[in-house]
Order: sequence, then structure tokens, then C-alpha cells
Amino acid sequence: MERLASQPRADWEAKFERMGFSFHSLDGVYWNESACYRFSSEEIDTIESAAAELHRLCRSAVGFALANDLWDELRIPREHGEWIKASWQKGEPSLYGRFDLCYDGRNPPRLLEYNADTPTSLIEAAIAQWHWLREVRPNDDQFNSLHERLIERWRELARNLKQPMHFACVRDSEEDRVNLEYLADTALQAGIEARFLHLEDIGLDAQGRFVDAANRRIETLFKLYPWEWMLREPFAPALCAGRMAVVEPPWKAVLSNKALLPLLWELFPDHPNLLPAYFEPAPLGGRHVAKPIFSREGADIILHDGARTLRGKADGYGSEGYVYQALAPLPEFDGRYPVIGAWIVGDEPAGMGIREDATPITTNASHFLPHYFD
Repeated sequence: MERLASQPRADWEAKFERMGFSFHSLDGVYWNESACYRFSSEEIDTIESAAAELHRLCRSAVGFALANDLWDELRIPREHGEWIKASWQKGEPSLYGRFDLCYDGRNPPRLLEYNADTPTSLIEAAIAQWHWLREVRPNDDQFNSLHERLIERWRELARNLKQPMHFACVRDSEEDRVNLEYLADTALQAGIEARFLHLEDIGLDAQGRFVDAANRRIETLFKLYPWEWMLREPFAPALCAGRMAVVEPPWKAVLSNKALLPLLWELFPDHPNLLPAYFEPAPLGGRHVAKPIFSREGADIILHDGARTLRGKADGYGSEGYVYQALAPLPEFDGRYPVIGAWIVGDEPAGMGIREDATPITTNASHFLPHYFD
């Protein structure tokens, strides 16, 4: 694993905009192809194997959490518990997820957190870096079958989901909209009738069924909106009535918050792909990371390395409680700290992306860099 300088293509911005990747320079620099990461094939195999293993562990954790009614630990409203259990017991299918890993090319990849419900950076990983590879390093390879696997997975899901499928995100997020439009396009390529709408335009009819702005019934909803928010919305009781299928399924609420981390450590202590994690900091001593259970993009995270304390951007998280994870220092390359985002589609590893930041806390100011292996 190494970070290498790379000559940016002269027209990369225009190419990305033509393919719909419009937020490539959001808040300055986001996509960065002045450098890239090179891996050996053995290192890629290690990352892929770790993603498959972590997926197995996480599914085991769901079963344990539901069997033991760990609603309070997971900050899931108890009134939705039976509905979530039924979702798991019926085997409602999942589309995708992204494991954020600490990996330096020498030690085993370690799980930092699991973006199991609303992972983004998808068009960057699936499409943008693949086009970069074809043009810049056509004789090398990339850990990236995301596009093909998404289409294949949609075909599998379509067998049991009613159509049309509505795809929804909040109105004011360009990044969410672009990622959602890409997902809807992969569904269309799989033969699914897809309709786009904003979450703010979803309503309830007189029968308590969800409808879109044209008053058309929503039979199946793909939502780029986290379960921890949905379960606290006024319409949550109507969700639990079960009249609308949802992707990601309700059982993903167990995996979509950081309370998963101490649960995994309790179930699989000393696993090489996990870091020690607890609901209290005492077992970890001075070197640990405090993470709000619902935090996103590094917000309100507090990193203690024994010599200093770093804080993520304040964004109002933390009242829901914290988990405490052993500090795994990210590798440093040229003053940048990369995090590996290893993707799961269905039940199989499907690719990876790399975000790097100028600090050991990965924030929404991070850069996305392409990768290759030889």
C-alpha cells in the first residue's frame, strides 16, 4: 500500500459532470486525482476477506440483539421492536453497506464503523474511479465490481418487491440526490420501474397508506434517510403497519448506529478485524475515541491519543450517548490519513473507495482518491 503522485486529466471535471457526478468539487476539493493509492493483489485479497468476515459477524450481531431485545442499548424505540424482529425473521433483503476500515498494508484491517443503512460516496467508488482507471492506468486493475453487482442485486430484489419503486432523499442535499439518482439508474438497468421523489413530498392517504406528490400509492420505498430518524418521525406508526416495503429493511436499524461496535466486541472479543469497544471509557485507558451513537461524518467525535485531544466538528450529536473504541492510528501518507471504505452488495464484497483527511478524524471535508492494484 502506497500513495503515489498522479497527473490529473485536463478535462476530468467535464467528464464527471456528464456522468452525473456533480459534487466533485463540493466545498473546494473533494475528488482528488493528483494522487492515488496503489495496492498489491495480496492486500486487496486481505481487504476483501475482512469485508466478508465483518459482514458475517454483523449478521450474527443482529440475531443476538433481536433475540435479547437490546433496544435501549441500540437506542431503538421499543414500540418498533416487534416490527424490526419480523423484518429479520422474514429475511427481508438488504441492498448494500460500507465498512470503514483502518488498514496500513501490514496489520489486519480493523473496523472503525459500519455504514449499513445510508452509505454514500457510491458514485465516486463505482463509476468515477473506474473511469479514471480506464484512462490513466488501463493496464492495472481495481477492486471494483460495484456497478455490475448493484444491477445483479436489484434483479434479485425485484423478484419479491412490488413495483414501481420510489427512490427518496431529502430535498436540500446534492450529494444524496446524486447518489440516489445513480442507485435508481442501476435499478432501471435491472428492469425495475423507478420513480424519484423527495421525502418531504411523501404523505399519507385516508387509508393510512403512503403516497407520493401525485397521490400514487408507494408500494416499495428506497430511502436515503437513516432509520434512527425515521423511527422518530410522526409517520413511524404508519411505517410499522407494514403496508409499504422499505429498502434498506427495518432490521438494518440494528447495524446503522455505533452501538454496534461494543456489541460486536462483546460477541467476538479479540477478533483480528475488530477494535475493543465499550459503552464506558474506563476499560480503554487514555488512548481511545469517543463516538456519539448517531454521529455522521466525524461530527462530535473526540479522539484521545494519550498526548492530545482532537475534536470533530460540533453538530449536535452526543445526547443519545457515546461508545468508546480503542484508538487505531490511521496510517499517514504525505500528511494525509486514509480510511478504506469496503463495500458489500447483497452478501458479497464488491469494491472499495478511499477517503483521506488532513487529520485522524475523517470529516465531510475529506477527499476521495482513486486506487489500483497490480
